[in-house]
Amino acid sequence: MTTVIDGNEIGDQITEGVAACTDTLVSEGVTPGLATVLMSDDGASETYVSMKQRACNEIGIEGFHHQISADESAEALFSTIDELNADPAVHGILVQMPLPDHVPKRDVLERIDPMKDVDGFHPENVGRLVAGNARYKPCTPHGIQKMLAETGVVTEGKDVVVVGRSDIVGKPMANLLIQYGPGGNATTTVCHSRTDDLADKTRNADIVIAAAGVPEMIDGSMLSAGTTVIDVGINRVDADTEKGYELVGDVDFESAKEKADAITPVPGGVGPLTIAMLLYNTVKAASLQSGVDIRLP
Repeated sequence: MTTVIDGNEIGDQITEGVAACTDTLVSEGVTPGLATVLMSDDGASETYVSMKQRACNEIGIEGFHHQISADESAEALFSTIDELNADPAVHGILVQMPLPDHVPKRDVLERIDPMKDVDGFHPENVGRLVAGNARYKPCTPHGIQKMLAETGVVTEGKDVVVVGRSDIVGKPMANLLIQYGPGGNATTTVCHSRTDDLADKTRNADIVIAAAGVPEMIDGSMLSAGTTVIDVGINRVDADTEKGYELVGDVDFESAKEKADAITPVPGGVGPLTIAMLLYNTVKAASLQSGVDIRLP
């Protein structure tokens, strides 16, 4: 019987523990603050930011939102980031991607104070992750690591295939899995668009993490029986629905479910964990910056 992993349930459990830590900080006079910055007219990005702000408000994190026109200069964004870096009420800064073409993404990531970089994308935080001394683990990979642990999936000694090599998911996911300690000790292969015979790699994996951004690219024929499948993809495809589209993952859920021992759905799988870990990182940032000790879940 295939287990369909409920990301909402696991996310709620983590968020409950984070909320308790928020209460501890508030009792010591520290209200965690997260600033979101949106420089886009993209509807999906607006929805993501709204969801993140709503999740913050629900557990007592103060939200600060800054909207910048996509036509503004890069300097307008840099100026906003500088102001947020200097604001003691803001413990975490999240610049929603993607950015307009005229704004250099790497310069933006480097502009954020690494102590407030709750996405974990600043070069300093990336280096700490690779070195095995992470300050903030990137939200989606960390959420997947938590999901595997909560589901009872052992990574130690297992063969894991990560499909996708993005800075946001693929690379940090691989780094977390190979590190010594709980949630790690895996033998990890990173596959991508230039990988020859992807199906051969995924069929030999105990765990497949799909994060390539290609709708339903992995199906049941590419898996062996008993595999754990984590689907990070959220893709809009045309469909005969009221909205004119539906959301699908990078995995063909129905055929993969026939082979998998455990699998995440889309939506309702990895997504809730991403938001839960953003709250986790924001509260951790408030603790580090204030010196108030907390015990995160």
